[in-house]
Amino acid sequence: MDIFLILAESARSAVGPVAAIYALAAIGLNMHFGYAGLLNFGQVGFMLVGAYGVGISVAVFELPLLVGFLVGLACAVVLALLLGVPTLRLRADYLSITTIAAAEVLRLVYRAGFAEPLTNGVYGLQNLSTEFREWNLALGLFDPAGRYGFGSFSFSGSHMWLMTVTWGLVALMAALTWALIHSPWGRVVKGIREDEDAVRSLGKNVFAYKMQALVLGGLIGALAGCMMAVHQGAIAPDQFKPQVTFFLWVILLLGGAGRVLGPIVGSMVFWFLMNFTDKVLRGLGSEGYLPFLSGPDFGAIQLAFVGALLVLLIVFRPQGLIGDRKEMLINVK
Repeated sequence: MDIFLILAESARSAVGPVAAIYALAAIGLNMHFGYAGLLNFGQVGFMLVGAYGVGISVAVFELPLLVGFLVGLACAVVLALLLGVPTLRLRADYLSITTIAAAEVLRLVYRAGFAEPLTNGVYGLQNLSTEFREWNLALGLFDPAGRYGFGSFSFSGSHMWLMTVTWGLVALMAALTWALIHSPWGRVVKGIREDEDAVRSLGKNVFAYKMQALVLGGLIGALAGCMMAVHQGAIAPDQFKPQVTFFLWVILLLGGAGRVLGPIVGSMVFWFLMNFTDKVLRGLGSEGYLPFLSGPDFGAIQLAFVGALLVLLIVFRPQGLIGDRKEMLINVK
C-alpha cells in the first residue's frame, strides 16, 4: 500500500469536479440554514430538478445546453415556491419534514413508469455533455487528450475544463453570497435566523425574506445538479438519494455554517477524507489485514464514517473548521 499515492489521489479528489459540485450545492444549503436558519433536508431535490432540466432538454427535446440550464433553474424556482408557500409561515420543523419528503417523492416520480417518455425511468438519460466539451474545443483552452499537473496530481484536459467552469461557478456564488449577506437584505435574513419575532416587530415581511432565501439557495443547488449532469454525461434518479443531502450537511457543518468559505473548505476536506478512507481500507483489505470485510463492506464503513463525523462535529466542533461559535452554534441539548 503506497501511502503517498493514496495522499496524492485524495488531494486530487479534494480539488476535483465532484468536490466543486458538492461545494456549490452546499453554498445553497448555507444560504438556507447558515444565514436564514431554514432547516432544508431536501437539497438533493433541487439538484435533481436541475440535473433533469438539463437532461430532458438536451436528451429528449434536443435543445441547447444553455436552455437546459435555464429550464433546470426555472424548475428549482417552482419547487421552492411549492415547498415554501405552505410551510414558511409555520415552525421550522414543518419545512424540514416537507423538504426531505418532497426530495424522495421527486426521485420516485422521476423513476416511475409513467414518466419514462421524459426521464427514461430507472435507466436515466445519457449523452448530456457533448455540447459542453465542444465549448472547450471552440475556446481552445485545454487539449482533451493532454494532461495538466504533475505526477499523480494531474488531470485530463476534459477534467480541467470542467473544473475551471465548476470552481468558477463556486467562486461566483461565494462572491454573490458575500455581497448579499453584507447588504441590508442579508442583515435582515440573519436577524430572522436569530429571532424572527423581533424582525417582524420592526415591520419586515419575514415570510417574503424567507421565501427569497429559499429560492436563492434552491437555485444554487439546481445549478450544482446541472453541473453534475454535465460532469457525468448521464443521470439516473437513484443518484439523488437522501444520503446526498446528508453529505451536504456534513460538508456544511465541517467547514462552518454561516461562513462564505465554509462550504468550500468543508467540501475539499470531506472528499479528501472520503477518498483517503476508501483507499486505506481497500489497501488494508488487499493485503489481508481485514479478512472479515468484502467489497460492499467498505462502502458501508464509509457511510458509518460520515455519520460518526457528523455526530462528532455537532458535539465537539459545532461551528466547524472556520466557523464562529458565537454566531452559529448547533443546539444539541
